[in-house]
Amino acid sequence: MDISKLPPGMAGQFAGMVQDYIVGSRKKYIANAAPLAPEQRAAMQPFFSSEILDQARLLVLHGERVQDPPFYGMARMLGFKNLPSFADTTAVTFVDVIVSHEPFTDSLLFHELVHVVQFAQLGAKEFASRYVEGFLKGGSYAEIPVEKQAHELEQRYSSNQQTAFSVADAVKTAIADGRL
Repeated sequence: MDISKLPPGMAGQFAGMVQDYIVGSRKKYIANAAPLAPEQRAAMQPFFSSEILDQARLLVLHGERVQDPPFYGMARMLGFKNLPSFADTTAVTFVDVIVSHEPFTDSLLFHELVHVVQFAQLGAKEFASRYVEGFLKGGSYAEIPVEKQAHELEQRYSSNQQTAFSVADAVKTAIADGRL
């Protein structure tokens, strides 16, 4: 099956499964997650609202990896290729809980906090829908608009950490312009 021609109902079903995975993973990890450390908060303050920085929780896993969603087997049977393996990523954001496989650098934290802002503005259901739609249209993880935006803003931050900008405004504009 050509996944770019997946029936809308089936795409919606996958978006629902992605949302369930996100919400379920948030519940799984939140009890062991901690607020940003004061130095992390200070580094991120020029770019993120206090509300986002207060809300975000961080967890570095030791001796385990984030598991791929249970529906991946079915998705592969339907012809999905290039599915992102969460066990192979550096970190994954589940609404406001950021789970990492390695210690947080400022750039990694920044990237994942962009996703926290996206979740805050879109909600888990719409984020999941746009994630699936972006994957279907682009054919890969790298082409998902919410990921592309996080990488672009992370690059902007990394190239000049002294120039503050509002991630919330950037996300809001991208949503309004139809880029997310």
